[in-house]
Amino acid sequence: MAYVVTENCIKCKYTDCVDVCPVDCFREGPNFLAIDPEECIDCTLCVAECPAEAIFAEDDVPENQRRFIAINAEMAKVWPAITERHEPLPDADDWNGKPDKADLLER
Repeated sequence: MAYVVTENCIKCKYTDCVDVCPVDCFREGPNFLAIDPEECIDCTLCVAECPAEAIFAEDDVPENQRRFIAINAEMAKVWPAITERHEPLPDADDWNGKPDKADLLER
């Protein structure tokens, strides 16, 4: 079971989670992070580090966020690995917690 980044990461892209990942399974897109389900070892370290509370165990992804399981797997194949923390997007705090951001995901 892999962990999944969900909608609240969109337009925030905090990278605190990247620093604690022991296997570098995060992938970076323009305004979202994804977890490579093939690389994730289910260590749970990233969950507590996410300021947006956007990371869930696959079995615990809320029903309205289940499409992000496939989005993470799809984007993990094309986006580059991110292995170091960097600043979030400039207006991340303004977007954190805003609902209905899925259409804003830049692939």
